[in-house]
Amino acid sequence: MTTLHDRLELGHGPAWANRFALAPLTNTQSHADGTLSDDEYRWLVARAEGGFGLTMTCATYVSRAGQAWGGQLGISDDRHLAGLTRLADGIRAAGSVSSVQLHHGGRRSDPTVTGVDNVAPWADPERGVRALSTGEVQQAVEDFVVGAERAERAGFDGVEVHGAHGYLICQFLDGRHNHRTDGYGGSLEDRARMLFEVLRGIRERTDPDFQVGIRLTPQGNGIVLDEGVTVAQWVLDSGLVDYVDMSLWDAFMTVDEEGDLLIDAFTGLERGHTRLGVAGKIRSAQQARWCLAKGADFVDLGRAAIVHHDFPRRVEADGAFAMQALPVTREHLHAESVSDRFVDYLDAGWPDFVA
Repeated sequence: MTTLHDRLELGHGPAWANRFALAPLTNTQSHADGTLSDDEYRWLVARAEGGFGLTMTCATYVSRAGQAWGGQLGISDDRHLAGLTRLADGIRAAGSVSSVQLHHGGRRSDPTVTGVDNVAPWADPERGVRALSTGEVQQAVEDFVVGAERAERAGFDGVEVHGAHGYLICQFLDGRHNHRTDGYGGSLEDRARMLFEVLRGIRERTDPDFQVGIRLTPQGNGIVLDEGVTVAQWVLDSGLVDYVDMSLWDAFMTVDEEGDLLIDAFTGLERGHTRLGVAGKIRSAQQARWCLAKGADFVDLGRAAIVHHDFPRRVEADGAFAMQALPVTREHLHAESVSDRFVDYLDAGWPDFVA
């Protein structure tokens, strides 16, 4: 049986030392121009030192129009390269595989930060959102691909494309609203076109040993479960990615009155040599092992990784280890390399987190 500390071999790039991945966590602690701060460097490198097999950045914007909040890390310009290179070097020196999560907020970007109108697959005048032209869709695809090339230049082992949580790529998958007639909307195949153009472009324009993953939403944000499963299977079949990262919100939730589990809809898919990971309220060694027993290849940790920078090492030492109960003090978080700015973000957004 696979254990949490077994190596994970992937189709491209280096193997992960174990089955723990740091979830791409918003932290708002980069500089205003998207360059890396010392606080963000310390936060991420501490997780690499704490034993995570994969250490991933927060959602990192690929174009200024796609920036979704202040303090977001950027990869849209060569001015970001120096900090990204420093970060890739630091993660590698700590013994972890490194990845940048590539992101565009679409209609969820922040125009007070970007200085331009929000864009999306469809117009929403009441929210000040205009529809992308076909040329602009193709430019957004190019922005993701160039972001991946820049991550490779910086020395990262790979990238994860953010196709979840109602951001731009996920907006294209939205069957309620995306009725475009230019080949990027309407049928599920056309709604998924941008996603596959991004993945194909990254794979074609990066080296063979560059690792590529994608984060997907199973349902919600205009995606019904059947379509979420179908898109995941298409990606698994495509050969374009090394892993699919399913953001389940709750890895243990049921989807119907019969008690069918959401996780089973994805771990039961044919995946060949492509790996599949799950995220959502995994906060103990026992829960992580359960996910692997259900068929996941790896688990993403969010809150547990914030509270314990060395969660994987603690699990290796104690098979019954579980995250400390929330709330936790600011002093505890500071000791875990969580900066004041990140703590303030947690306190404002997650009322039960900070004591």
